Amino acid sequence: MLARPIDEERLRDALDRAPIVLLTGPRQAGKSTLAHRVLAPPPSHVFDLEDPRDLARLAEPTLVLPGLAGTVVIDEAQRRPDLFPILRVLVDEDRRPGRFLVLGSASPDLVGLAAESLAGRVALVELACFRVADVGPGNLDRLWERGGLPPSFLAADDAASSAWRDDYVATFLERDLANLGFRLPATTMRRFWTMVAHYHAQVWNGAELARALGLSQPTVSRYLDALTDALVLRQLQPWFANIAKRQVRSPKVYVRDTGLLHALLGTRASHDLHGHPKVGASWEGFVLEQLLALPGVRDPWFWATHAGAELDLLVDVDGERVGVEVKRTAQPRVTPSMRHALADLELDRIVVAHPGAHRFPLADRIEAVGAAELLSDGLWHA
Repeated sequence: MLARPIDEERLRDALDRAPIVLLTGPRQAGKSTLAHRVLAPPPSHVFDLEDPRDLARLAEPTLVLPGLAGTVVIDEAQRRPDLFPILRVLVDEDRRPGRFLVLGSASPDLVGLAAESLAGRVALVELACFRVADVGPGNLDRLWERGGLPPSFLAADDAASSAWRDDYVATFLERDLANLGFRLPATTMRRFWTMVAHYHAQVWNGAELARALGLSQPTVSRYLDALTDALVLRQLQPWFANIAKRQVRSPKVYVRDTGLLHALLGTRASHDLHGHPKVGASWEGFVLEQLLALPGVRDPWFWATHAGAELDLLVDVDGERVGVEVKRTAQPRVTPSMRHALADLELDRIVVAHPGAHRFPLADRIEAVGAAELLSDGLWHA
């Protein structure tokens, strides 16, 4: 068991201010464990909607839920999206904070928020996989290689971690996607997910993947959205600046957990990963996903022009427009893209994340920062 202080604080704050809290995250990210750590003593009313007995207990929710005291936990809520209209009625009658904690293994829209407006009644909390701040900067490489899903990171050795991730991918495709409402062929979806892994950190090209898979573009777009809604892929949207340059308008695609990425790429050990052509892209995705899980980081984008200028990440951090470039080199340098981004996007500064241990200036408003320092403390200050 590892403490997750950032997530625990965010969940406690949400429970203190909203009658319904929706905690989302990928399967096996530790949502139930986090809920029990925060709700101490453990809640007396827990409904796991993957358990047929709990489904039966909630057959008549309007009769069961109103009389329950304390915080009621409803796990795997995406299996019963019809509950949200009922929760809205119940909290309108009694709006005490922390009345319902709803856990879901999918995006808020897919869990049920798209079907029922809960504006002003619900607080959204997304549980990331383990952060560098959770495991310590000394475990950064292990976190990158194994990924942040707790059973993978905490496995006894690399072989056990790799085997668990292989099983996770198979179970996710064969069972979990269907439970989320996606009736897609597991074999075809595995081919698709594996191909996306090889396009990791690249701009989405649906036509190219459609040709490779022998499918239509609408079909591959539907597959992409399914894995995005299941919180295993990220579509990082492009930023459009008002400049006289042709800019990229398609998203970049990332496998959110690098442990799953490495399983899909077939890298079983550290030396396999470090010799793989996608090692740089894997490192980029790892740093970006870790940064986006830090408090205070909002509105993520990437930026690129057809002339070749690009910026890996553009975010708002406490009112500053910060650009982030990720370089897997111990000697990062200023590139023409960085200078174009500073000027065209009117950035306050650029942070260059690298695997070394030091931070040092590269140019005016451009600073190199070691990833262990940046990701463990979120040191965004100049």
